[in-house]
Amino acid sequence: MTPLTHDRYCDEIAHQVGQLRTVVTSGADLSRTVPTTPDWTLEQLVRHVGGALRWVEVIVRTGAEDDVPEDQVPGADGPGERGDPAALDAWLAESGELVVGALRKAGPDAKAWSWAGIDNAGFWARRMTHEVTVHRADATLAAGLPYEVAPEIAADAVDEWLEIVEWAQRTLPDDAVHELRGPRRTLHLHATETRPEVHSEWVIELGEEGVSWRRGHEKATVALRGPLTSVLLAFYRRLPLDAPGLEVHGDRELLELWLERATFG
Repeated sequence: MTPLTHDRYCDEIAHQVGQLRTVVTSGADLSRTVPTTPDWTLEQLVRHVGGALRWVEVIVRTGAEDDVPEDQVPGADGPGERGDPAALDAWLAESGELVVGALRKAGPDAKAWSWAGIDNAGFWARRMTHEVTVHRADATLAAGLPYEVAPEIAADAVDEWLEIVEWAQRTLPDDAVHELRGPRRTLHLHATETRPEVHSEWVIELGEEGVSWRRGHEKATVALRGPLTSVLLAFYRRLPLDAPGLEVHGDRELLELWLERATFG
């Protein structure tokens, strides 16, 4: 698949924020607990997303060389009014405009600290795209609304998650991903309905040396098959493996073990 451009990521952040705003203004109960992130209400989830966008805006705009404390991020906590959809919507809209503006002005190669050691604005354009994409799924599922995402964004979100797992494996000695080491086993993710140019199939290999992955179609120890959006959400533990349209073939316990251990810290 052709890598997505910086402008494409910026466009998608704006789109995803717009879609999340429709959840905020849909009449959904902002005090409702989000099933996929049960420590948060819907309002707390939205405040988390907007705060993350504003945090990244400061990092990119200032060319930060180190992490930026939250208390140095203007407006990170969100509006003072609680339970006010209009105030929350306006704040979220501004959050999206700020980060997209900073990312577009900086360009992908501008220096900016990141926790992953990829210290440029391009990292943050991609990371925030998928941060909002997945948390919008949390919000829409909580509100009982339909959820769709462009195939190229969904496929790139799977790629990025696998890259984060590899990063955790290299960088975090106590991360649960290390518990996946052992005799060679493979997982196959197979999206069933996407355009050929998206190449939405993955093979994840678990072995004594740890986790590796590649795009491809191969027989595996276990396969997760279904529409790309459903595969993405199940892989991010946002949908159960028994959700409509999903099929698991082979060693289901291995897939469940992956989902338990590949948790990014």
